[in-house]
Amino acid sequence: MSESSSAAPPDLDLRLVRYFTAVAEHRHFGRAAEALHVTQPSLSRQVRRLEQQLGARLLDRTPRGTVLTEAGEVFLPRARALLRSAASAAAETRAAARPSRITVGYTAGLIVTPAVRELRRRHPDADVRTQHVPWNEASAALLDHRVDALVTRLPFPTGGLQVTVLYDEPRVLVVPLDHRLAGKESVTLDDIAGEPLPRVRESDPSWSAFWLIDPRPDGSRAPDGPVIDAVEDKFEVVAAGEAVAISAGVRGSLRPDLTAIPLEGVEPSHVVLATRADDGNRLVAAFRKAARAQLTGRP
Repeated sequence: MSESSSAAPPDLDLRLVRYFTAVAEHRHFGRAAEALHVTQPSLSRQVRRLEQQLGARLLDRTPRGTVLTEAGEVFLPRARALLRSAASAAAETRAAARPSRITVGYTAGLIVTPAVRELRRRHPDADVRTQHVPWNEASAALLDHRVDALVTRLPFPTGGLQVTVLYDEPRVLVVPLDHRLAGKESVTLDDIAGEPLPRVRESDPSWSAFWLIDPRPDGSRAPDGPVIDAVEDKFEVVAAGEAVAISAGVRGSLRPDLTAIPLEGVEPSHVVLATRADDGNRLVAAFRKAARAQLTGRP
């Protein structure tokens, strides 16, 4: 038997794998180090350790940032799958040890309290927790077992998930108070044909297409607006007069220098409950029932 065929496979340190995926996703050691709450030199050393374990260079630094090598491109999806599998194994083990536990997630602007209170009332011995989930981490939060049920808005990647529509929210146009359309009873896409809309950097294409309504029904593209790094920044650029924004569920939570106008002739936003498709936790089924009854979009 040759030396290469008898060599044991490397024992990969999941912490190093997680560090590598952070750098690969941020395309920058400094930003990844900040997200991981470690120093940049320490992060560089940990990634080198992983490369030594694998026997392959995974990342190259360039003047424009960090890029994946060919080996890194091959390893990245496998690294993500490895981390997801480890998270699933840990979560399922904890669930077996504590079968009466559930974490309910929600994204910005959505309320889960009535359904959570109903679940606690019906299952007083259960450990029912709630957790805010960033708008762009809906699928990952469920598949990584950070939450067991999530109330959020479509669209987002739904592979491996069970999704139930709870209610619809009409979409609105958000403009500053001194905008030419402010005060109108409603507007249409024709009214905003030339109005720039903010674009969120590196957002999911289906999400961007829905909230920009891009392309428009006539095939035209939505006008380009300022590029922002977080969806929460959109109201700032709207208030500054740089753009208008299409939103939903904001009428009671807008800043005083903005107003929302009903946007007619467009599909509404769908508020949904998402869970893992293969989750047999009895509390997930119980929360789904409570959500359907309690989360209707009405005050």
